[in-house]
Amino acid sequence: MPSSNSRANAIPRQVDEDSAIDRVMRLMAIRGKSCEEAAVVEFIVDELARAGVAKSSIRTDQVNRKSPVGGQTGNLIVSLPGTKRGPRRLLMAHLDTVPLCVGSRPVRKGMTVSAADSNTALGGDDRSGTAVVLTTVLEILKQKLPHPPLTLFWPVQEEIGLYGARLVSLPMLGSPKLCFNWDGGSAAMACIGATGSYDIEIEIDGIASHAGVRPEGGVSAIAVAGLAIADLQQHGWHGLIVKGKNSGTSNIGIIGGGDATNVVTAAVKISAEVRSHDRQFRKRLVEEFRKAFVRAARSVKNDLGKPGHVRFTADLKYESFRLNENESAVEEALRAIRIVGLDPQTRISNGGLDANWLSARGLPTVTLGSGQQNVHTVSETLNLEDFLNACRIGLVLATGAA
Repeated sequence: MPSSNSRANAIPRQVDEDSAIDRVMRLMAIRGKSCEEAAVVEFIVDELARAGVAKSSIRTDQVNRKSPVGGQTGNLIVSLPGTKRGPRRLLMAHLDTVPLCVGSRPVRKGMTVSAADSNTALGGDDRSGTAVVLTTVLEILKQKLPHPPLTLFWPVQEEIGLYGARLVSLPMLGSPKLCFNWDGGSAAMACIGATGSYDIEIEIDGIASHAGVRPEGGVSAIAVAGLAIADLQQHGWHGLIVKGKNSGTSNIGIIGGGDATNVVTAAVKISAEVRSHDRQFRKRLVEEFRKAFVRAARSVKNDLGKPGHVRFTADLKYESFRLNENESAVEEALRAIRIVGLDPQTRISNGGLDANWLSARGLPTVTLGSGQQNVHTVSETLNLEDFLNACRIGLVLATGAA
């Protein structure tokens, strides 16, 4: 059913709304969590082939072989020559969903889509963005719209580390000058910056001993972990962190160890993260974590004076970025939002985006909304008004329409 949005008549390039909605519904129903995106790639490639895109223009890279987590497939990249002069434009959206979306059965009620099963998320993150990019190119081909050179980029493994965007070979993207990513809520919103993050892995080595016969001979790795976590919490380095003008967040998300109550636990593993928009403060957060665990390990000793030990690693997950509002891609994104009749707004995200890595690698990228709501939860929905406006914005950006 076509949208009742009264602004549609003001949009210079129309979208086949029924087809676009059907397309996003089918995409959300495809199983394709991180590392298992092959079926989504197959769907897109089939759609492109039916629309007449040459096989030579469609490529999947081998980024899954570079990724530390492997995976079924690499990124999907499509390069189209321009039919008019202009700088190359890149349109992108990630293919994978979180595991909670596996088994999603999208159900539409009016202009809202939700999951039929209350135990699953919907998968609008980011199949709605995937559908925006796909709908854009299909409409261009169907309507024979003039356009500058285009690169369509569907990266894999966004949800588990932005690996597709982080590891893609930049020459395969064709040196685009204007880059746009769809992965968010309101179609009127342009995300021009996002935080940076480190993943932290901590391995605590204690000393095993019989917990009843000779507990004093052991060093409890759990005790070390407890002291370190309490230290971080007490001194304001866990959760929301505000130190003067600096701010960030941290979270200990996974902790495991021990297999019996009658043994002093000799090993604990912890996974944590820290985030901040400020690079130097983010490094300080990492260091405060390291110092807390080292202090705790040194303070817990057995009756022979032997302490515990800590192995601590921190890896940059993604770098923060912030684009100026006079950046060409930002100006073009805001212009497109106005053309479709919306009042554009900008925001800075406290989450990570594929745009983090592309921007860090020299391709300033604006992220636009495609209608997702309450992502990564069983309450997730897709707002079809926003989704259709996102498709219209995609057409404006891909064609350079005035």
